[in-house]
Amino acid sequence: MNIKRLAAFLLIVVITLGVVAWSSPGLLPKIRLGLDLKGGFEILYVAEPVEAGKEVTRDSLIQTAQSLEKRANASGVAEPDVTTEGTNRIRVKLAGVENQEQVRELLRKPAELTFRGPDGKKEMIGSDFVEGAAKVGFDQTNRPMIQIEVKDKDKFADVTRRLLNQPLAIYLDEEQLSAPVVQSVLTDGKATISGNYTYDEATQLKDIINLGALPLKLTEKYTQSIGASLGQQSLEQTVKAGIIGALLILVFMIALYRIPGIVAAITLIMYTWIVLIVFYLMNATLTLPGIAALILGIGMAVDANIIKFERVKEEIRSGKSLLSSLKSGSKHSFRTIMDANITNIISCGVLYFIGNGAIRGFALTMIVSIIISILTNVLFSRYLLHMLLKTNLFKKPTYFGVKEAEIRDL
Repeated sequence: MNIKRLAAFLLIVVITLGVVAWSSPGLLPKIRLGLDLKGGFEILYVAEPVEAGKEVTRDSLIQTAQSLEKRANASGVAEPDVTTEGTNRIRVKLAGVENQEQVRELLRKPAELTFRGPDGKKEMIGSDFVEGAAKVGFDQTNRPMIQIEVKDKDKFADVTRRLLNQPLAIYLDEEQLSAPVVQSVLTDGKATISGNYTYDEATQLKDIINLGALPLKLTEKYTQSIGASLGQQSLEQTVKAGIIGALLILVFMIALYRIPGIVAAITLIMYTWIVLIVFYLMNATLTLPGIAALILGIGMAVDANIIKFERVKEEIRSGKSLLSSLKSGSKHSFRTIMDANITNIISCGVLYFIGNGAIRGFALTMIVSIIISILTNVLFSRYLLHMLLKTNLFKKPTYFGVKEAEIRDL
């Protein structure tokens, strides 16, 4: 018996399961839950231009969605999920909201771009500026600045005359974006906004000014509310079903495949933990379809193990040694497992790009699950089994679920 290899195997297993057990209680509460698990409401808006003859552009739709997200954050909603759909739709998901009517009223109000004097008076609004005329340039010290142009030269000249050497602050709703100082009277309708901007900050401010007041009127097309108690009930039932299903799978694997089944149980636990870690790092929202995809991913991981272990058992029945059977079985089953996983990734990729909402969440969870499953239930599982067999502690075929009478002569 190789004591060093056995000790290395046990050390890896103990550290792996120890890290999972230690980090899981702190990890699970940090996973973002969708409104179907936490309760809240979902709104689908249809965006229309306020001014007749205007169009809903992609930039204006994205900027409006960002404005909605900022408003939701300002209202105290934690981690709102705001996404654009198609050419004129915005979907807003808000979990854990108590006063729905107040938040809905705040969200549906059109975003307003204003230029205000020191006393807070609105001197100019976004529609006063020539659309698309704002550009990012550089001053003599190579610092980014924004070049702008207004429609009414006389109005702009009057504003700059009254506010000479005073700040003319730029606001989006009630958020101050910048406060440049008027340094001269401008009569040609053109000006530059300078300050300590980075290029990205200057570009963002330029885009906001070009979009004027973000002139999009939002109409609620669809609204769905889910009570907190119903969401909590869904979460508890889903977690309970997942735990029961996972335990049955682990018992089945250990009973049928013995030592490989134990290794598979270890890698399945590690697989689930890594998927949750990735979700946390991605700041992704876990929904009921996402949990369904996670459980389906566990099933696919079990399928990969079954394909590999059955192939290894066939090699053992042919009369080969355990180590040779593991190498040969793993090699011949790898292509089958990879073919199945790659086709699943392709199909999930199509779902992600053509779908929306819950469908995209399901597809993304499946893609993440498949990639992690290949790393843990295929590669890491094979590494652990190789290490365990080289300890020379498990030499009998029965440890792999194969009876002596089933083995044929080479």
